[in-house]
Parts: sequence; structure tokens; C-alpha cells
Amino acid sequence: MPVTALIAEDEPLLAAGLQAELARLWPELRLLPAVGDGAAAVQQALSEQPRLCFLDIRMPGLSGLEAAQALAEEWPAAGPGVAPFPLLVFVTAYDQYALAAFEAQAVDYLVKPVQPQRLAACVQRLQQRLAAEAAPGPATAAGTAAGTAAGTAGADATAPAAAGLEQALQQLRALLGATAPAAGSQPRLSVIQAGVGSTVHLVPVDEVLYFEAADKYLRVVTAEREHLIRLSLRELLPQLDAAQFWQVHRSLVVRATAITTAQREDSGKLLLTLRGRTEKLSASRLYAHLFKGM
Repeated sequence: MPVTALIAEDEPLLAAGLQAELARLWPELRLLPAVGDGAAAVQQALSEQPRLCFLDIRMPGLSGLEAAQALAEEWPAAGPGVAPFPLLVFVTAYDQYALAAFEAQAVDYLVKPVQPQRLAACVQRLQQRLAAEAAPGPATAAGTAAGTAAGTAGADATAPAAAGLEQALQQLRALLGATAPAAGSQPRLSVIQAGVGSTVHLVPVDEVLYFEAADKYLRVVTAEREHLIRLSLRELLPQLDAAQFWQVHRSLVVRATAITTAQREDSGKLLLTLRGRTEKLSASRLYAHLFKGM
């Protein structure tokens, strides 16, 4: 099967240049039509399941990191017919501090403007990684020698996909942590000021059960009611105590002491129930490591 790649870049000239250089360096690579924003990248990647994704860090809507996070949350669970989680290459103009974070987590990256030599090294690294993943492991080799049934072979084939997804999740967790604002860089928030018409409601943060991103607003939910404020989770998180409020999804932050149960689904996601609320919240597998029995 040909290796497929998706490029997400909002500057058409840069996208075209990257496509042309990849076609020259890797003629067998099948390039999908490029997309220009993070949401389109997620939609196209989930639909086409490419083996490689080149994600620009700064795109309209979702950033490259947010798109990668969304993919990790929405990628189908390993099974017959499900492609492994794509290898991610970030295209960035970040400074050396952020580049060190990318490098430390073994996620490849390219710096704008992309240099042919650096891209050639990236291609070689990707090809080596794909070749290593394609090499049969002990279980697969033993199964082949014994002439195992088709059903068993299908089960074996899901193992690399599951391992690849878990490795990608670990890298993304570390990468998201490494590029997050430093703790203490902003004062802790004690009161949420939610405006409704000419009235401002003062909501103590100690009463908030969870925050949920909704379009251009943020839902602030307590046991009795909810409010809408114009603030993004990205702006809110540095002002919260990370020990009290856990991010469990790219659009959801929950007070840890409000969670009563976390029920794991076959897909790796979890359903959370909260004290004082009837709805169940979905936590993504990217944050499933927060919920482990003692």
C-alpha cells in the first residue's frame, strides 16, 4: 500500500513548495489535497487516515498542536481496517525553547522556511520509522510460521496500531505539557465575572464543577446553574490550580473533587459522573492516564 500524507498549511505558497519538494524526495508518497486550517486537517485526516501528517503550528481555528490533540481524541480504536495513528511532523517558526520541546518528545519538526536538506533528513527519518514498524515482530513471525487462522492474523495486525497510538498519546501529553504556560505565570482566579445584559454575576471558582468550551464562549457550570463567559480555555487554564482542575478533553476542564466515577469504554475514552449533576461528561483517551485505580 502506498504511504499517504496530508499537509495542513494556511499559506498556499508554502504548502505548494512543501508538496513539490516531498514529491521530489519521495516519489512513491501519495499526497492528499492540502488543507488550510486546523479543523479541515482534523476532518480530512479522520476521513482519509493518512500515514503522515505535516501540521503547521499556527493555523486559523485550531493550531497544529490542537489539531493533533483532536486527532488523538477522535482517532478510531485499533481494529481491523483501522490505520495506525499518523506520524506527525510539525512545521513551525517557534523559538529554540519550543523547538527543544519538540525534539525531546521525538516528534519531528520543520522550521520555516523549510530547507531542502532538513526536509530530506525528515523524510529519511520517517522512512526508517515506517520500515521499523513494518518489520514483523515475534508474535507475527510465530503466527506466520504456524499458519494461524485469518482471525488471529487480523488480531495480531491491530497490535502495532494500538502501540503506535499509545506512543503518540505519550508524546503528545509530554509535548502539550512542555509548551504550556509556566505555572504561576498568572495570578490564580478566585471569582468568575459572568455578564448577562446589565447584570454581572460573581461566581466563586470554588463553586465551579467544570468549564466547557462552546463556540466562542466558555460554559461555567456549578451545581445549581451555568453561565457563559467570553474566554478561551487556553486563557483560563494558567489561572486555575492544576491540582484542583483537570483538563480531561481539549474542550473540557473538570474539578477533580467533583468527579464520582470514571467508566472506561472500549475505545479508551471515559464517561465521568459528577456530584450534583445528572449529565455524563466524556474524557478523551489522551487524558485517561489521570484515572487509575489505587
